[in-house]
Amino acid sequence: MKKHIFGFVLFLCLSGLAQPPTISGILMQREPLDATMYFDTDAFSYHYYQKNNVFIKQKGKEVYQYKNVALGKITFADIQNPLKIVLFFEGFNTVVTLDNQLNETQVISFSKNNASTLVTATGLASQNRLWVFNVLSMQLGLMDLKRGVPIYFSQPFQKNIRHYESNYNYFYWINTDNRLYYCDLFGKITDLGEVPEFSQIQILDTDKILYSFNNRLYFYSLSSKNNVEIDIAEKSFVKFKIRDQFLFIFTENEISKYQINLP
Repeated sequence: MKKHIFGFVLFLCLSGLAQPPTISGILMQREPLDATMYFDTDAFSYHYYQKNNVFIKQKGKEVYQYKNVALGKITFADIQNPLKIVLFFEGFNTVVTLDNQLNETQVISFSKNNASTLVTATGLASQNRLWVFNVLSMQLGLMDLKRGVPIYFSQPFQKNIRHYESNYNYFYWINTDNRLYYCDLFGKITDLGEVPEFSQIQILDTDKILYSFNNRLYFYSLSSKNNVEIDIAEKSFVKFKIRDQFLFIFTENEISKYQINLP
């Protein structure tokens, strides 16, 4: 009898050890958000989203709007500097910059500047410049916002871009083979390795990513190949974004804020 009890306890212990590790998100708040596309939330808790081709910045009852009928749908919004927001309208090969109240400060048409420039990726870089990826030459470069002429300095990319992100000093991208790279301000390209298959992804740094697949959210380390599921209440969602240890989950009509502690 004692052997049976011991065996049962041992089985329970081993079963517990076999459970995959998870990171638990602590739900902080939920609020309604009527949006067709959610982009990001800044450090001051303003949400940035698009509804019916209108770009909106909102916190509670404080709302700012920007609309450009001629350019239509926004492909990408860079809000790393809330005082200089970058909107990319890929369909019109155009970038618009806005101030913190969404007043238009600059419109850059890459087609007008150079017929051989077709931009498919862009974002704010240091010293009032933009990262610019020209798909016609498959090269990455920088453009001074005052001069308006891109200077390409990278070696041509061998594969097209599936996903990209950038900050002031680095341009990150994942190619169609699911390999993650980054390029610095001097054109040096570094291969960081292969990432898991994903539906959505956010690059946290040169080693860590957050990604979703089959409506589950994961934290992944490229160096250790460690994959950890993040436990949240939502069983399906449209978009996620993490900023300063806060995870934002956007569903079709609301946004949830979680606190999480990543390794």
